[in-house]
Amino acid sequence: MDRLSSLGRFKGMCPYLGRTKQSTLRSLCTSTSPRYPALNRLTEKATQCPVLGPVLSVRSKQVVAGYASVAGTADVKKIHEEKGVHLPDDAAAADISMCPHASAAARAARMADDLAAAKRKAEAAKTAHVAHAKGDAAAAAAAGCPFHAAAEASMAPKKEAKPGLFDYEKFYAAEIDKKHQDASYRYFNNINRLAKKFPIAHTSEPTDEVEVWCANDYLGMGNNPVVLETMHRTLDKYGHGAGGTRNIAGNGAWHLGLEAELASLHRKPSALVFSSCYVANDATLATLGSKLPGCVYFSDSMNHASMIQGIRHSGAKKVIFKHNDLQDLEMKLAQWPKETPKVIAFESVYSMCGSVAPIKEICDLADQYGALTFLDEVHAVGLYGPRGAGVAEHLDFKAHLAAGQSPAPIPGTVMDRIDIITGTLGKAYGGVGGYIAGSTDFVDTIRSYAPGFIFTTSLPPVTVAGVHASVRYQMEFMGDRRLLGMNVRALKKRFHERDIPVVPGPSHITPVLVGDAALAKQASDYLLAQHNIYVQSINYPTVARGEERLRITITPRHTTEQMENLVEAVDDTFNTFGIKRTEEWKALGGRAGVGLPDEQVQAIPDIWNDEQLGVVDGTAPKQLRAGEKHYVDSKAVKITRSKFDRLLGKVEETEVGVPKMRTGGAFVDPATTAAAATLVVPGSALHHATVSNNPN
Repeated sequence: MDRLSSLGRFKGMCPYLGRTKQSTLRSLCTSTSPRYPALNRLTEKATQCPVLGPVLSVRSKQVVAGYASVAGTADVKKIHEEKGVHLPDDAAAADISMCPHASAAARAARMADDLAAAKRKAEAAKTAHVAHAKGDAAAAAAAGCPFHAAAEASMAPKKEAKPGLFDYEKFYAAEIDKKHQDASYRYFNNINRLAKKFPIAHTSEPTDEVEVWCANDYLGMGNNPVVLETMHRTLDKYGHGAGGTRNIAGNGAWHLGLEAELASLHRKPSALVFSSCYVANDATLATLGSKLPGCVYFSDSMNHASMIQGIRHSGAKKVIFKHNDLQDLEMKLAQWPKETPKVIAFESVYSMCGSVAPIKEICDLADQYGALTFLDEVHAVGLYGPRGAGVAEHLDFKAHLAAGQSPAPIPGTVMDRIDIITGTLGKAYGGVGGYIAGSTDFVDTIRSYAPGFIFTTSLPPVTVAGVHASVRYQMEFMGDRRLLGMNVRALKKRFHERDIPVVPGPSHITPVLVGDAALAKQASDYLLAQHNIYVQSINYPTVARGEERLRITITPRHTTEQMENLVEAVDDTFNTFGIKRTEEWKALGGRAGVGLPDEQVQAIPDIWNDEQLGVVDGTAPKQLRAGEKHYVDSKAVKITRSKFDRLLGKVEETEVGVPKMRTGGAFVDPATTAAAATLVVPGSALHHATVSNNPN
């Protein structure tokens, strides 16, 4: 430990050392990491430093390895210069010896390697992964670490502009530097979700596993056994690609069948599938606004980028109203003649804050002022309503539940009053694609005029089959979304108990307020490197400056133990970086709905109420514990399979009356009963999922 005792002289150069008490540094230097015995706790923390991190990866010899989340070259250079360390302009000349941080790191890394070499060879390899901090050398070079710049330059020499001509590369570099300067640069982590271990993923190193807490596969349908089985069977019979656009060779029974299912889901006459919901929104709003004479769009201030772009591309007039503000919307509607074509574009669930639109009241205003309603249900389909049609269906829960699977509209219900509904197949349904649903003539107009639909290759049959199976399964089974609702309640309660600030909202989105772009990124990196938890930070322009956050999404498949581990990890992160808690925000007057004065606090009821979740009658699903199998509903599986009998043939039944899952899918263990059969899904996360007739 004598090698680390001199760190005190670097306190003036290193922000972390400078703000940390001497007693704390001494404790960190003299205590062993509980997760990585070959390292002390200070060395473990040093792996997160953009300067120290790249030189801490040591096995048998010193290996300079990168940290994928370091700042750009200009940022790192600026950090050093502010502390009196000047790096040469020629990055190739940068040397570890020039940096006191890196020099100390190299000595500490050699010590860690020596200590681990004899009896902890395997642990040393794991420690190396920590030093990599979920990245690799190439990723660090791309991120701008000066000690990798020479290698980066040798692989991709900069193209210099000829005298008198515009320097495009200089322009690109300047634009990227702006993103680094305001801390809005986006870093893409290498996260590879594992089908057999959902919600576990691995990073760039296949043996380095993390828990995923920010994915939009809200229900885990990306590896549901009947979805995978359907995809395997479709792939074997129909191959991969669609063969062209819908107009040429890409309009098959799979696409028409999915569109009919989606129309039925929303009880609308027609639907149209796109390659994504971004494309669906952009193409539909652009086409509609360009065709309606003198059209005026009324757009919620927090609408998604796809809606903003679609309105912009339409060339129509645009009026922005305050988020979910009915008074502001009405005031602006009243300024236009009633005969003017108008479209109110809004979302049901806003994905970054979790707020929910007053859909019924917006419909009332649309009727009063002669406007169409365009509702984006992207973050709601599959998650709300008795059949998963979204918040509009959920608002008339009992009526839609009583109507069963009838495709007929229910007059007077909120969903029936909405003119245009858009949704995604890439979130709760676990696949990819988007769609619109509405009247027959409206859908045919978009089909006939929207370039974003006409001139793009159709989704592959295997993809369409998978999302169709997912949609149908969720139409038949409420258990997944009910369990999600229970888990969301439990997680928000745990955060509240720790005074961890959650932006209030009634939906499944759990935004943890950080309030600073750099801190949000540091918190995300720390959770990944220190706790093997992946939660992406959300910064400007996705959210307003000063409202940066960690966007957390729990699923029905996260266990109690995983949830408790997450809460502990977030609590540790807040302590480590001094991130403001709810009471601290309250002392400052509040922000983003967090810490408001008591007189301004309003109770926000969850979309799912106690009766709908089964809390009242005791049928609410229970959160999974470690080692427990999640439930797959046998009735929903049978009905879903039957949808594809004509194209794929019937699935073989077992002696107990539950069909096998075959052709690359799952199968029912014949030793079990029909009520509780074990599905074994080769290559899926549901290696031992329990099929149950339990309606919860």
